[in-house]
Amino acid sequence: MNQISPLAFVHPNAKLGDNNIIGPFCYIDDNTVIGNNNHLLNSVTIHTGARIGDSNEFFPGSSISTKPQDLKFVGEESLCEIGNNNSIRENVTISRGTASKGTTIVGSNNLLMENMHIAHDCVIGSNIIIGNSTKLAGEVTVEDFAIISASVLCHQFCNIGGNVMIQGGSRFSQDIPPYIIAGKEPIRYAGINIIGLRRKGFSNETIDKIHEAYRILYGEGTREENIQKIKDTMEIIPEIQHIIDFVQASKRGIIK
Repeated sequence: MNQISPLAFVHPNAKLGDNNIIGPFCYIDDNTVIGNNNHLLNSVTIHTGARIGDSNEFFPGSSISTKPQDLKFVGEESLCEIGNNNSIRENVTISRGTASKGTTIVGSNNLLMENMHIAHDCVIGSNIIIGNSTKLAGEVTVEDFAIISASVLCHQFCNIGGNVMIQGGSRFSQDIPPYIIAGKEPIRYAGINIIGLRRKGFSNETIDKIHEAYRILYGEGTREENIQKIKDTMEIIPEIQHIIDFVQASKRGIIK
């Protein structure tokens, strides 16, 4: 049975699963679907187009599936999909999609800290931490296990690789490849994320190979030449292939 405060508004057409707790002054709009065991503390807004999984916790002031902040948006129907077991803290805003992709996606087991923003058509993976007041512009992709510190500004269309650590206060308009630490001012490659990789169970042998791949990638020569050198001189384990694929697919280029 759902526990819905008499001070909350739930649209008659909203679809709710079971065992949800809806606190006072929450607003749940038409064309919304909420799974099971979610907890909405007070003053949470779930806008039209939201598709929410199970066991998420939404803190006061969070606003989900908001109208995109995109002048090209003309009211087309679009979605915002949220997975399971996310902690979405105070005043977090997540916009729904536009005609570009149609859906903003947030995976599962993420911690989205206070006052951060995810714009339209972003694709956010799982097991990610995003710090206070960080802002992700439209159509940004973040791979699993990334850690993005506080007050980071990310330009639209950027890709952030998995298992990265991004320094607080950073701003960038190019892609950040996987397994690295990105920081300093202006932002640049600052080594591989050794501690994070060890915590995730990467072997020392794999970490050494990732380090060697980035030594080559950021060495002398063009990106294309260095990628070819990696292919020619290294054993292409899955992690190295991921680096190669990420860099070759980059349209904005990777950070220096």
